[in-house]
Amino acid sequence: MDKTQKAEVVEDLNGVFANAGSVVVAHYTGLTVAELSDLRARMRAAGASFRVAKNRLAVRALKGTPIEGISDLFKGPTGIAVSNDPVAAAKVSAAYAKDNDKLVILGGTVGTTTLDANGVKALATLPSLDELRGKIVGLLVAPATKIAGVVQAPAGQLARVIGAYSKKEAA
Repeated sequence: MDKTQKAEVVEDLNGVFANAGSVVVAHYTGLTVAELSDLRARMRAAGASFRVAKNRLAVRALKGTPIEGISDLFKGPTGIAVSNDPVAAAKVSAAYAKDNDKLVILGGTVGTTTLDANGVKALATLPSLDELRGKIVGLLVAPATKIAGVVQAPAGQLARVIGAYSKKEAA
């Protein structure tokens, strides 16, 4: 690579790091091309991406971003998983690392918070943003359904009592 290509890579990575919801850094030693392709496909399906970059260029790109604190993770053959969703990159990385021992999670970030490997794995167990939204909507709708049931119950009971009295008088 010449200087202009390196500058382009640094600028591209800087934009990726500055706008990322989450970043996961992992060692990928021993993964075959097919396994890396599979990992990238899983990342794409979840709305994330996985890329390999030179450590020196990645550390340069981190300077001036809110996640500059993870620059010490870039030692050895590292891959970078990035997503806008705070949970997507961590979920896919943790699931793939569970299936394949060759991918070793080193750490990452969510927003401006730096995480170690256990923090990334804990983040992977959290529900995604869409799942959380669904739960909140469900919680908001449930009280309204219960209120409607409670309001209708006394009227139904009164109708049953009146119906029983009318049957009793008719008999």
